[in-house]
Amino acid sequence: MPQITVDYSGQLAEGFDRGGFARALHPLLVDVAGASSDTCKTRFVRTEECVVGDGTGSDGIVHVMIGLLPGRSDETKARVTEGALDLVRQYVKPADGLRLHASAEIRDLDASYRKSAEA
Repeated sequence: MPQITVDYSGQLAEGFDRGGFARALHPLLVDVAGASSDTCKTRFVRTEECVVGDGTGSDGIVHVMIGLLPGRSDETKARVTEGALDLVRQYVKPADGLRLHASAEIRDLDASYRKSAEA
């Protein structure tokens, strides 16, 4: 924990410093949400097709989903998602003419959540 998934539009791939984003997001989760640095895991999922509105614009999407164990206040969750959006703006440089739609959310991991890390 935390389990982080970042969905992003393929047309943003060249201008998205994914490694830099993850390396900046993990300390945010440690500082604000009390996560352990060595347990932060981020995966990036490139989406080749997305449609915003009527589909006639030039739009790119980044959505950050963060799964945390329950117990964080709504204020803490809001601070994390606001920080994640700030980082998206820092680490995603859309191509000229491309409009960036960014969003972030936190979900509580289910009580069935288990993890394993083996060498």
